[in-house]
Amino acid sequence: MAKEFKFPDVGEGIAEGDIVKWLVKEGDNVSEHQAIVKIETSKAIVDIPSPTSGTVLKINFKEGENVKVGQVLAVIGDRGEKTASHPSTTPATETGGQQSRVVQQQTKAQPVIVPRGVAVVGELEEAKTSGAVCDVCRLAFPNQQKLSEHVAQEHKTQAAAQALATPAVRALARQYNLDLAKVSGTGPASRITEADVKKAVEFQQQVKPETPRVVKKYDFFGYVDRVPLKGMRKSIADNMVKSLFTAPHVTHMDEIDVTDLWAHREKEKKSAEQNGVKLTFMPYVIKAVSAALKNHPYLNAAMDSENQEIILKKYYNIGFAVATEDGLLVPVVKAAERKGLRDIAKEVEGLAQKARDRTIDLMQMRGGTFTITNIGSVGGLFATPIINYPESAILALGKIHDKVAVVDGKIQIRKALPVSLAFDHRILDGAEAAAFVNEVKKYLEDVALLIS
Repeated sequence: MAKEFKFPDVGEGIAEGDIVKWLVKEGDNVSEHQAIVKIETSKAIVDIPSPTSGTVLKINFKEGENVKVGQVLAVIGDRGEKTASHPSTTPATETGGQQSRVVQQQTKAQPVIVPRGVAVVGELEEAKTSGAVCDVCRLAFPNQQKLSEHVAQEHKTQAAAQALATPAVRALARQYNLDLAKVSGTGPASRITEADVKKAVEFQQQVKPETPRVVKKYDFFGYVDRVPLKGMRKSIADNMVKSLFTAPHVTHMDEIDVTDLWAHREKEKKSAEQNGVKLTFMPYVIKAVSAALKNHPYLNAAMDSENQEIILKKYYNIGFAVATEDGLLVPVVKAAERKGLRDIAKEVEGLAQKARDRTIDLMQMRGGTFTITNIGSVGGLFATPIINYPESAILALGKIHDKVAVVDGKIQIRKALPVSLAFDHRILDGAEAAAFVNEVKKYLEDVALLIS
């Protein structure tokens, strides 16, 4: 029996993805759990496995096309089976594995926590075949397009008729040309109420119908290229806007004398390399930050706006920004306060490589309580970084450089590390931010405290 294989909910609130590569073609035999397509989401590139064995009868999306959760990726069945010429590709909103009849986009898919190494298998439904159309309809509508329109209208009418609603509610829906089959009822036994209809009508009026768009390849001054905002870049843009317009940002800047830290790292670097560990300055900073956060809990917090509460987190999961070809990803070092420098260094290196390869697991980017970003890697000194919302702060590291300083009355050349701490002014004030940076300085300027 032919089955429709839908793009599954892969968690993290991801609602769509782009087809990167099909690993099979129409006519190929596939086995259960075999990876059949690579899809790029806003978080990573994931392999989507087949939930059943059989023959790929139809592929509905080309490489490069966008697909939404609930749309039919492919039809899998027995070799030689016929499939509908226009399979359903309507996005479905899912919560806990059950499909909702609510107007699309009215509710969000609930995030699903996907344990590392466990593949998510999409929904399978019986595919619509050409035999589903009765002979009377075939005789009445010999034209294939008219027949398809008739069948679609019949399905729509039957679904609307099955919806639980009073005659008054049905009359109201007809007045606004609203399809009751797409409305979720909130009354007893899921009965559709007048309030449900009015809410659905308001939503419809907010959604503007698509109109043909004329795209010019030039402006008044010359030719231009247009790059679609999609995938990870779109997710980054949405998160940055949400953070900046939700949390009032303030940035505190300072410099840290890391002369002794520089010498310690140079001394330990070769030994670490012999043990397969690349020792950078990031592990030192992660260790210092996780230690300082214990005495400054409001830097390791989040705002619960709905309940008007500040959530002080008693675990220290430090995220670090990694630049990829498509934008920044933030892997997270879990329980950083309990790990040694070399353990953190090895984990940072592994997570960073996975992020660049876009093979990082979604769970490896969840659970962060504080984020560090390194603008110094491209030569910057100070910055005003945007908080990785809903965290309360982010620390930007500048380029370590030589600086003339007076030490014990003598002029010396010292190594200086510029830092910029952006924080949510709803959660903490400038004095607390400065005190936190001073404690980070204490650990980085005295290596013995850091490694003890």
